Amino acid sequence: MTVEEIYSKFKECGGVTTDSRKCGPGLMFFALKGERFDGNEFVRGALEQGCPYAVMDNAGLYDAADSRMILVDSVLDTLQKVAAHHRRELGTPVIGITGTNGKTTTKELTNAVMSAAYNVLCTQGNQNNSIGVPLTVLGLKSEHRYAIVEMGASHPGDIKELVEVSQPDYGLITNVGKAHLLGFGSFEGVKRTKGELYDWLREHNGTAFVNRDNVHLQQMCAGLPLIEYGKPGQEGLLVEGEVLECNPFVKFRWRSKGGDWHIVQTSLIGAYNVDNALAAITIGLRFGVSEDKASAAVAGYVPQNNRSQLTETGRNHLVEDAYNANPTSMAAAIENFSMMKADNKMLILGDMRELGEVSEAEHRNIVELLKEKGFTKVWLVGSEFAKVAQESEFRLFADVEAVNDALRIEPLNGYSILIKGSNSIGLTKTITNL
Repeated sequence: MTVEEIYSKFKECGGVTTDSRKCGPGLMFFALKGERFDGNEFVRGALEQGCPYAVMDNAGLYDAADSRMILVDSVLDTLQKVAAHHRRELGTPVIGITGTNGKTTTKELTNAVMSAAYNVLCTQGNQNNSIGVPLTVLGLKSEHRYAIVEMGASHPGDIKELVEVSQPDYGLITNVGKAHLLGFGSFEGVKRTKGELYDWLREHNGTAFVNRDNVHLQQMCAGLPLIEYGKPGQEGLLVEGEVLECNPFVKFRWRSKGGDWHIVQTSLIGAYNVDNALAAITIGLRFGVSEDKASAAVAGYVPQNNRSQLTETGRNHLVEDAYNANPTSMAAAIENFSMMKADNKMLILGDMRELGEVSEAEHRNIVELLKEKGFTKVWLVGSEFAKVAQESEFRLFADVEAVNDALRIEPLNGYSILIKGSNSIGLTKTITNL
């Protein structure tokens, strides 16, 4: 069966699912395989629950007599191709967003701004991978005016794969930094992979939204039509803005092309989030969102995803930034925390994963930064920090369970605590004890 024929079946259904627990009438089941499961084993169950069709790639479980079963060479490849076909059929303008840090926050801010004026489809949660992107695209309906698609990457070629599915007309790379170096091989590998978004835009007459102040991005976006934002005092920016204060939430001001200043009080922690907010405002203004609506949307956004999130526990003030960590984002979080006006500062930091051969050096750099900023109450969690901080005054823990054991014995009260580390360290498990 061709992609076009499978797409016609999809149109009969109107929706898709890859979760055998969420099957039913009106949903086409794509039987994906994972490390611990094979969706092909659930095809019959999906059909029994009412799915009109099931796409599968295990010939041994295929029943040619059942017209509801669609046998393909690769379910994932078919899912992506059907999504790309759907994207072309609808022709909805797509804004693609990627970057080392801030892409999810920027995506959510952009969604908030654009939704102030339009019906927008946006990537939900962290569905930014080879499965999440096609599922997002297949959620496009004729009533959506724009689509905002977040794309993540951990290996060369990842963004190329995702832009071929989402086919963006506009693109934004928030920044490039040292993350997933085990997969990318080097910082240059990060730049090449993230730059695959720019490559797509060049080849398809697209436009890039770019931070004028980011030297790496300025080099990478050569030859593209640009819509730029950045710090005040630069010619040619659509939006300029700057931080006013961080106590602890960020307040900033911005204006467009020399117009009136807008002052925005956010619910975001971290001066680095101003770049994310300026990006969202720039995109909104490009598509006709009013300046007042853009400001109100950013002011009204409240993070709820362990990214730059302030939590009051009754005993302590927590700055939760524990969704992920790499040398760039870790250093930015520490720098920002050092500037915050707060009493009894403390940091609980977890290992930064997937850094490969530079891991020891990058963890040592973080330890030196902590010393430089004068922090004394620091708990470091994981084997990578243990390698480089043995002779420091900082307290070392093998894992999050050891941290929780310590917190039960010696509860913390009255502290302002920055919590940051790679998601796999599990620092969010400490919050109930803080």
